[in-house]
Amino acid sequence: MYVLVQLVYICVSKYRYSKVINEFKVVGNGFSLMMGDAKRADSGSSDSGDDAVVGNVNKHLVYPPGYTGKPKKGHLIFDACFESGNLGRVDYITEHEYDLFVRPDTCNPRFRVWFYFTVENVKADQRVIFNVVNFSKTKSLYREGMSPVVKSTSRPKWQRIPSKTVYYYRCPDHRKNYVMSFAFCFDRADENEVYYFAYSYPYTYTRLQVHLDRIEKKQLNFFKRELLTLTVQQRRLDLLTITSPENFCEDEKRKVVFVTGRVHPGESPASHIVQGFIDFLISNHPIARVLRDNIVFKVVPMLNPDGVYLGNYRCSLMGFDLNRHWQDPSPWAHPTLHATKQYLMNLHSNPWLDIDFYVDIHAHSTLSNCFMYGNIYDDEDRFQRQAVFPRLMCNNAEDFSFANTAFNRDVVKAGTGRRFLGGILDESSYCYTLEVSFYNYFNGLSANPIPYTEETYTRIGRNLAKTFADYYKLSPQMVPKPTAAGAQFKEKEKTSLSKRKSNRVSATSSSSSNGNGNSRSSALSPVPKPKSRDYRF
Repeated sequence: MYVLVQLVYICVSKYRYSKVINEFKVVGNGFSLMMGDAKRADSGSSDSGDDAVVGNVNKHLVYPPGYTGKPKKGHLIFDACFESGNLGRVDYITEHEYDLFVRPDTCNPRFRVWFYFTVENVKADQRVIFNVVNFSKTKSLYREGMSPVVKSTSRPKWQRIPSKTVYYYRCPDHRKNYVMSFAFCFDRADENEVYYFAYSYPYTYTRLQVHLDRIEKKQLNFFKRELLTLTVQQRRLDLLTITSPENFCEDEKRKVVFVTGRVHPGESPASHIVQGFIDFLISNHPIARVLRDNIVFKVVPMLNPDGVYLGNYRCSLMGFDLNRHWQDPSPWAHPTLHATKQYLMNLHSNPWLDIDFYVDIHAHSTLSNCFMYGNIYDDEDRFQRQAVFPRLMCNNAEDFSFANTAFNRDVVKAGTGRRFLGGILDESSYCYTLEVSFYNYFNGLSANPIPYTEETYTRIGRNLAKTFADYYKLSPQMVPKPTAAGAQFKEKEKTSLSKRKSNRVSATSSSSSNGNGNSRSSALSPVPKPKSRDYRF
């Protein structure tokens, strides 16, 4: 019976994979529909069905109905055939209004949320209304004032479109589905000016690879990058280890903090948080140094590289929500999850390591602030101890909400990393889902919500690292416990340092006269305000 079930599972999985191969072809950094592109020019209410939306538009020029001449300025060209792009169809309504259809996740039509596309060939001061008409979720932060983000070739800094130009409503023209409409003015019409629109601040697979390559070139002795496995489409699943070199020796037990992100590809804020976490840990900040001396940090920055690359919202290439398959991941259908789980189980069985924390980072589409989900345990003492870390996080981050933090053991969440590992790891281990709003937070000082930016998402990662220092009661002035390997390493460092000092005595003496340097650097640096120019809406 088990063999039969496995054969059925493999056949279904191969069918889903072959469906992707047959429907899509790789074009540059994205994919497009192989057949039927011309159908997109047909009149388009949602009655024509979402089944027609199976690929991304590829330099799709939208003409007015009946127009047969050469393209003119103002005949908009839409494109989503690039990395993480998503726009499946464009319907011309008037010269000032267009209906946009989100492409569903590959092999899974249930999820239609993430969009990311470009518009070019615009006229100066051309005003348009874009209607995103086929969202799969009705409850959304668009009800609370959320808006898409925009940038252009001459202004590469992402900005939120003002909430006053965004509307979220039930539309009778689309079977009373919820529609998000926003008005926009193309204020620049230079030949090479391209406008980018997205659901939230994008963070691509390539951006992660470039960032990790840059760190790796620094040859930091406390940073190690490994290939955990390859995805179905042969992309890297990276595993990072950040800790002091002496912690690699098995001479005493080490505490491990394991962090993962981007299991849901459309939740791009998670990657900004993970980058902030990594960048802080490898910095020269005193708190970062003491954390590296005492803790072994393991980070899988992007659990679903294929889904991110393809512009999916929730699923992998083959249409699976990976965060529901932790209990029994398939090495063929869920290779990244299978490899991560196996690695975690090996760490768990290592007598020299204690996995103290597992934190999986997500973004939330209906709630504000940053908050956590934890598990419910029959052991009341363990359940109470679990609340300590979120309370410490609340002290470090003005955007963290303990009121939104919840503990549960819903059956539907049994396949998540938090629930599965919470039942497998030791009683001293704590497993959390860290959630952050796609839109805004309240800091308690003002009744007005504060929209998140790329910088404030990154700050959450720094605050998460700082909270581990508070939990373990580590201060920058602490001296790590010496070990045999550590003593040899420190001796080499001391010799090297003395040679460098002898070559720059004057520089050393001048720097020592500034007694306030360390005291100032012990506080986390504030987030700089963006300096990009605004659009004219």
